[in-house]
Amino acid sequence: MKLFPRNEHTVERVIRVVLGLAIISLFFVGPQTPWALLGLVPLVTGALGSCPVYTLFGVSTCSTRKLEKAS
Repeated sequence: MKLFPRNEHTVERVIRVVLGLAIISLFFVGPQTPWALLGLVPLVTGALGSCPVYTLFGVSTCSTRKLEKAS
């Protein structure tokens, strides 16, 4: 069992990174509250490609292709 198994689809990863950066930018540009640091969560999970909540519940949006053995 891997510590950080890949369980996010590529599109989801991109969305998480963009959303995380947008939320973090509020810390510098917007209302400048510490709550904007919560944007680190989607940023890190998107960068790693692994969501701990998905792992906990056994969910995966990542398509896994099984390689067929060539005979």
